[in-house]
Parts: sequence; C-alpha cells; structure tokens
Amino acid sequence: MEQYNSVINELKARFGEGVSEQTTLDRIPTVWTSGEHLLEVLRYLKTAASEPYRTLYDLTAIDERVRRNRPGQAAGDFTAVYHLLSMERGSDIRVKVALSGDKPSVPTATGLWKSANWYEREVWDMFGIDFQGHPDLRRILMPHTWKGHPLRKDHPARRTEMGRFEFTEEKLADEETSLKFRPEDWGMKANGNGTEFMFLNMGPHHTGTHGIMRVLLELDGEEIADAALDIGYHHRGAEKMGERQTWHTFIPYTDRVDYLAGVLNNFPYVLAVETLAGIEAPDRAKVIRVMLAELFRMMSHLVWFGTFAQDLGQVSPVFFTFNDRERAFGIIEAICGFRMHPAWFRIGGVAADLPKGWDGLVRSFVKYMPERLREYEKVVLQNSIIKGRTKGLGKLSLDDAIEWGVTGPNLRACGMPSATTGSGSGFRRCGRAFASWSSA
Repeated sequence: MEQYNSVINELKARFGEGVSEQTTLDRIPTVWTSGEHLLEVLRYLKTAASEPYRTLYDLTAIDERVRRNRPGQAAGDFTAVYHLLSMERGSDIRVKVALSGDKPSVPTATGLWKSANWYEREVWDMFGIDFQGHPDLRRILMPHTWKGHPLRKDHPARRTEMGRFEFTEEKLADEETSLKFRPEDWGMKANGNGTEFMFLNMGPHHTGTHGIMRVLLELDGEEIADAALDIGYHHRGAEKMGERQTWHTFIPYTDRVDYLAGVLNNFPYVLAVETLAGIEAPDRAKVIRVMLAELFRMMSHLVWFGTFAQDLGQVSPVFFTFNDRERAFGIIEAICGFRMHPAWFRIGGVAADLPKGWDGLVRSFVKYMPERLREYEKVVLQNSIIKGRTKGLGKLSLDDAIEWGVTGPNLRACGMPSATTGSGSGFRRCGRAFASWSSA
C-alpha cells in the first residue's frame, strides 16, 4: 500500500490535475490522463520517477460504448490502457486515456518503448485506434484484407451474424495480391552493394507444430542479411468468443490459449473474476490449484525441452521428455478425469476434491523427476554439439530485455534476480499470494 500511495503522490505532485486516480479492486495503481499529457506522463514514469517503470508490459484498449456503470472512470467511447512494470519496485501501474469518436487517436509511444510498435499495431487492428506517428501502422493479427476491427462491440461475434460468404474471382485476386511479398513493406531492401538479395519464406508453420509464425529471410548468398516476423497464424479470437459466453462457460476456452498449459490458463482467468467479484477461494482449493498448475508447468517445459533438442539435431531427448510428461498426465487424469484440457478450475475453487490415492501418485513423481532432470542436464545441455549451436547466439542485454518487455526465465538469464521477474500480471498476483497458500 505504501508503494501504491508513493507513485500516485509522485504523479499528482508532478502533473496536478493532469492525472486523476481510479480505485481498483486488484489494487494496482491506476491513473487517468489525457491524450495531450499521455507521452509526458509515460516518459516521466519511465525515466524520471524514483524507481522508474522501465517496461511497457502491455498496451490494450476497451470499447466502452455499451458500458452501463462507470464509477470513477472518465467519459469516453474507448479507453487506451498502458500497463507498466517497475523491476525496482516489483510493482505495476496502469495509465488510462479516454478517447471519443468512431476514429479515436493517441500519439504513438514507439519513441519511448520499442515494444510499443507491435502493441499499437494490435490495438489498431482489433479496435481501430490510430496511433499518430507510428512508423508502420498496419494489421498484425488479422488478414490485410479484413474489414472492420474485431474487438469493437459492434463487430459480429458469430459467423452467422455476418451474412453469406462468397469467394468470388475478384476476391480471390484481391487476396492473392495482398499476399504478394514486397521487401519494402517489411523494412528490407531488394538489393545492396551491387547484389540482388534473395528472399526466402521459412514457414508459415502448420498450427500443429511448435512454431506458429512465418519468418521472412533476406539472403545475401548463403548468409542471412535480415529477417522479419509475420505473426497471427494462431490467433483464434478468444477475447471475442468471451463476449458471447457466461463467466463460467468461458473457462474451457482458457485451456486452449496455450494448449500445452491446461489449467495454467484457467488460473489467471478465475483469479481475475474472483478479484472483481470479491470472492475468496478456500485455502484447500488454493493449494490444489497451485499443485496442478505446477504439474502443467513442468509438462509444458518438458515438451519445449525435448523439441528444442530435436530441432538442434538430437533425437532421443524428445522421447525421454514425452515419457516423463505421460507420468505427470497420469496424475492429472486421476484428479481431473481429463488430460490436456481439463477445464477443472472454477470461480471460487475447483471442480472437485482430490481423489483417494492422489498423494501417492504425486510423491512418486516428485521422487522420480529430480534424477531425470540431472540426466537431461548431462545428455542435452552438456552436449558439445548443442553448445556449439547455441552458445553466444541470440544474446540479449538486461537493458534490452527490460526495454522489450521480456519476462520470466529469459529475463533471469539476462541477469535479473528471480524475485523481480514474472510471467505475466496474473501470475505475479499468483506468486504474491503463494506464500499464504502454501501454509494451508
């Protein structure tokens, strides 16, 4: 609470009536400002505040036009929401801007954070908010020929609401034209130093694989001169689906946000609803949630680790890791009755109590895994070929990691102490609560 008051008081002292406080149920400091003062407020928080907020963790928007209750909120048709993170404070802050009209706009924050580029493109793509001065404001998730902005409340939520679809010859020609590759559209050059570059598409990968993107490679002979990413191939509109679901029926959709993580994505969703509704889950349910989330976290990492080694040329580790994943799935199946997508968390708790014999399964797994991890360390990470193909590549400085919004193990690998790194706002709240849960 002291940190909360500290940053609010700093902003009030610096900007006076240029900012106003909003009380929130999640206790994250939240202020409103105007588009006129936005960049000044953001710049102050990033560079001048004591223990600054150096990371633009998220940038999104809200269509407010059908909102019924607006206690403590500024009037507007849309709200732009900037979520900043201070590693020094170990805390977050939200900055909100109220926008009006069918074509709302705010100045771009790309001059402050490099990560704002993609965030602002997504907000424009989904909500139609213009970011003045953005260097490349175009669609990032939806096809370039898409009409409208899907997360506006007046955009249809069901296919049956959009009228009959006809794939005419004219539309086919338009789609093919939109897919034509032009180097300048991606900030690349067609030639240089008297050499005409070659361009190669790596992907897009099939959505059943572990790389859901297209990499555009600029080749100078056999060397990669430049690369650009084209994302959005796995975008399935989970937020839009939520508009036509109840609070409870949306839970199964969260399993599939990351299809390897299962209940890990139930977790932040039900925590958010509980926070908004003032619901406190029983201590036993909290402990069960953390245990299952940890099992799914290990299973997800086992898939990554095995396929990582496979991509670098090792065949055996992927079989080992999938075998160990099956052992953990045995526990999940015994408790939940399902495997990958149990949809087992509930608002206020979990679907059922633990079955008889669950503790024996967990103890057996916990006893088994440490030795396996030591074996993976030896077989994979100490392998000379793996070292030769990874060591010294993809280096990221701590300052760049903070600038780009990197979190979790990648940020720790850059030298940030683990106590200040996280995997997302929902999981930071989970982590802060874990100390009290684990004693239940």
